[in-house]
Amino acid sequence: MIEQLQTIEQIQTALNKGEVTSKDLTIMYLDRIAKYDQAGTTINSILEVNPDALHIAEALDVERQRDGRRGPLHGVPIVIKDNIDTADKMHTTAGSIALEHNYADEDAFLVKKLREAGAVILGKANLTEWANFMTIGMPNGYSSHGGQVLNPYGPGEFDVGGSSSGSAASVACGFVAGAIGTETSGSILSPASSNSVVGLKPTVGLISRTGVIPIAHSQDTAGPITRTVTDAAILLGALVGVDEQDPATGMSQGKFYKGFTTFLDPDGLQGARIGIDRTYLSELNEEEVFLVEQAMEDMKAQGAEIIEVSLSKEDRDSSVLFHEFKNGLNAYLAKCSDQAHARTLSKLIQYNENNEEVALKYGQKLLTMSEEKSGRLNDPEYISDRLADIEYSQKNGIDKALEEHQLDALLSANNLGAAMPAMAGYPSITVPAGYTASEGKPVGVTFTSTAFDEAKLITLGYAYEQTRSVTWQAPELTE
Repeated sequence: MIEQLQTIEQIQTALNKGEVTSKDLTIMYLDRIAKYDQAGTTINSILEVNPDALHIAEALDVERQRDGRRGPLHGVPIVIKDNIDTADKMHTTAGSIALEHNYADEDAFLVKKLREAGAVILGKANLTEWANFMTIGMPNGYSSHGGQVLNPYGPGEFDVGGSSSGSAASVACGFVAGAIGTETSGSILSPASSNSVVGLKPTVGLISRTGVIPIAHSQDTAGPITRTVTDAAILLGALVGVDEQDPATGMSQGKFYKGFTTFLDPDGLQGARIGIDRTYLSELNEEEVFLVEQAMEDMKAQGAEIIEVSLSKEDRDSSVLFHEFKNGLNAYLAKCSDQAHARTLSKLIQYNENNEEVALKYGQKLLTMSEEKSGRLNDPEYISDRLADIEYSQKNGIDKALEEHQLDALLSANNLGAAMPAMAGYPSITVPAGYTASEGKPVGVTFTSTAFDEAKLITLGYAYEQTRSVTWQAPELTE
């Protein structure tokens, strides 16, 4: 019976009926992780298991019986990407051996929110090292501390996507009910679409960034990765909140809905105007394009209008990420525990060079390029590039397209359109759209809109999910 519980929604229903306990669920997930993640197929998605997970689950079972449930996440096991601080017996490493002994002194704000909601923090997910801002040419899902995450739909064959690789793969495999990923540019959308799960990248500021190892404060955000849009809405609702330590969350006041599940409308595509720039599909093969075209036909059958648009495509050589990474990472590392091997970016680079055999399998070009920047946010180069990025991505990019064509959202495939909303700090949601006929490779369709339009994206994503002409397929795992 437990194996039939595929979603947060189904799990909470069974918990409420007393058909299963949180302890039962936690045991089931730990058993699956042992059989398939660290043995058998060896997906390698879970970097570390919380040694207190079973005790937490049992305590939440007692609380449910005594006081009732806290909400839709009460007793539900969740995995956290390992660049998010947890003040417990688990490390926070960003996948780097330089932080292999690092313990956070305080929960990230979003982790506090999850604990308040009654979620069981089951473990930490593997990831692309330093959230894929370490070097050029390193495979998605690889970290010196955790090794290589594999795509369960084609281990060793399909790209697992990055950088929230373990978060997405663990959900696809049923190792956990839901996961938290982070995105700077494509790092939720890429692995979610590659692993046939739902990924929601929120507006920067909707979820606190406090306690998340940074790349760029102008683009970084955490977000939910789940099996369904409903589950993403449930998880998103638990994550939002104003954090006094993160000024960006002040922008989102009035955007915190009592429950994002109120926007799950099966008729949400009726009358919707959705724009697509087909040049973003040029990187797909014929079978992948077919699935995207099929998805658009499904949307049109539900009353949506698909409008062809042309988005600006400048060749941008911005310094923003490099300056912000150096600035933000130095601030984070300075607060790390004494067990961390590096307390500045320059010392991290030196540590990696001193331990080249294990630390630098693919180099550290992006780290060294960042160190070469001043990292000062009053640097004229940084200010000029940041203002140009905003104008390009917001005023002359997404907002212009939405306004000119009176669109509800823009549509793309996988994470191919991720760069512009990432630069703008705007939200996107990706939903599974099927699998190629010849290989069974997952493909997703991604909706993007303007700042704090998550409700609309949830409506569109849910309506498509309910009426799409394909059926979600679980990956085949072997012991």
